[in-house]
Amino acid sequence: MAEKHILSLEIPTVSNCEVLCVKDTSQYTTKLKVDCPELLITMPGFTAPVLIKTDEKFDLCLNACVLALQKVDCGTKRMKLPDGLYIVRYSVSPNDKVYVEYNHLRVTNLLTSYYKKLCDIDVKACEPSSEREDLLRKMNYIKTLIDAAVAEVEYCSSPNKGMELYNYAEKLLNKITC
Repeated sequence: MAEKHILSLEIPTVSNCEVLCVKDTSQYTTKLKVDCPELLITMPGFTAPVLIKTDEKFDLCLNACVLALQKVDCGTKRMKLPDGLYIVRYSVSPNDKVYVEYNHLRVTNLLTSYYKKLCDIDVKACEPSSEREDLLRKMNYIKTLIDAAVAEVEYCSSPNKGMELYNYAEKLLNKITC
């Protein structure tokens, strides 16, 4: 059997709303060269990907300037990256044959809002009142919706269903008042 590269990426959920991290977890055979590594990222709402030139075994945290979303003040400010469906493709030469592609649902901004709401609820290490217990049940359901949205996109290959769940979770979270 011919030796080949086994391409793989890790795209972790991060808590920093200003970066998208991508790590090369590929296994490269020593019998083949690694030429022309390319990382292509299509962001939510876009159809054309951004090309990121890389080396093998990269570990990147990309910001809005690198992803061409932010054009000014790149040295002094960083804007938040949007949540949503990111299509991440990594390839090496021949790039049309040796590649891996992932759908990644970024939920960083939504999780940040979720955690801020938990802080506002002021959860205590004691039996909650019935009103607070009901609120915590709603928050638990919202967190399950967020997890299900990620699962639909990244594991079930159902990006539309995942985005539907994401949008519903966001709607419910916005209704929570503390």
